[in-house]
Amino acid sequence: MKLILRITLFTLLLSLVFSSAWADKYSETRTMFEKAGASNMFNTAYGYAIFPTIGKAGFIVGGAYGEGRVYQQGSLIGDTSMAQATIGFQLGGSGFSQVIFFENDRALFMFTNGNFEFGAEAQAVVLTAAAGATAKTVGSSATASGGKNNASTAGNGYYKGMATFTITKGGLMYEASIGGQKFTFTKH
Repeated sequence: MKLILRITLFTLLLSLVFSSAWADKYSETRTMFEKAGASNMFNTAYGYAIFPTIGKAGFIVGGAYGEGRVYQQGSLIGDTSMAQATIGFQLGGSGFSQVIFFENDRALFMFTNGNFEFGAEAQAVVLTAAAGATAKTVGSSATASGGKNNASTAGNGYYKGMATFTITKGGLMYEASIGGQKFTFTKH
């Protein structure tokens, strides 16, 4: 009986420790982007959507999915999800973190008002510590990252009121494909 009680208490203690770590994944992701050089964007943007992990996989046809949160002037206003479909030469799988900054209330309104899509022409600034190359042709890119804590910024700027940054978390994916990202928003 004492053994069962000890195991139960130990399991409860572990769940409390790990649940607080999972609850903090959004602030950890923000810190990761700030260390990579996007801290000024967090300080000056009207709002942002942050995705701690987006998983991506493909073999000719591919897809990606991730869940995140949306903040307006530093306050949480809702949840968001991202789904992506791609077609073209692609093989493998990867995971990445993403943040979308909104320059003003109009850009945030466009994102949060119904379903929002980034077309195939949308470009993201890839924050990476190792190697990175982004072709200007639609949808073609190759990136690698040395780790979430040692990335550096590759540039910034808004396009139509939004700026998107990504950091590769891991995996290996070869890709020359066309696709778009579709976002949904649920207000708190």
